[in-house]
Amino acid sequence: MILSPAIDVLYEDNHLLVLNKPAGLPTMGTPDGTPTLLSAAKDYIKQKYQKPGDVYLGIMSRLDAPVTGVILLARTSKAAARMTEQFRTHAIQKIYWALVEGTPFPASGNLINWVIHDERHRCMHVADSTCSEAKEARLAYRLLSNDGRMSLLEVELETGRKHQIRLQMAHHGHPVVGDRKYGSQLKFSSGIALHALRLVVAHPVRGEAMLFEAPLPKSWPRGFPTSTATYRRRRP
Repeated sequence: MILSPAIDVLYEDNHLLVLNKPAGLPTMGTPDGTPTLLSAAKDYIKQKYQKPGDVYLGIMSRLDAPVTGVILLARTSKAAARMTEQFRTHAIQKIYWALVEGTPFPASGNLINWVIHDERHRCMHVADSTCSEAKEARLAYRLLSNDGRMSLLEVELETGRKHQIRLQMAHHGHPVVGDRKYGSQLKFSSGIALHALRLVVAHPVRGEAMLFEAPLPKSWPRGFPTSTATYRRRRP
């Protein structure tokens, strides 16, 4: 029997479950018997509320296995439908922190690329906009600090493509630290230096703005800030 890993709950009510995902744990979609965040969350709900049978949880925001941070799950199908609509219409805000190699110039800006999935190599590539299978990927970034070798960026996703931040930053010459898949030459102690810091959504039932924030993992280097207080600009 494979035991589910412990989960870090950031917020919970009858409609939503918000977790802080650790590095190395897939969100979902692995072979049966392999631990995932989704299976661990279902075990948590089942045990806490002594629910018989299957537990419903819908993954609303998915993170790559080496990425850490905020993940949103819906506890009912109605909540899932309403949250899906928010994501579809870009009514949510997704903020990441990323340590990247080098120093991006300019210090803030927008990146727009067309990307395509490479099934064979399990990665993404930047493609020409005329490619029929390519999808537009948009993000905004700003430089928070740097030490000459690495830079701490705040990244806001406007679209949600697979490996989007990893691919776009690497394509523009600044791979995420530790991300060997996309060309990083620097080591990182656990996973890669990409963290889903903040998610702002409207509650699916009450409609009020909800801000969820996950603390940075202890694996992040001490030379960079581990608190968001200095850099926080917006709240709902």
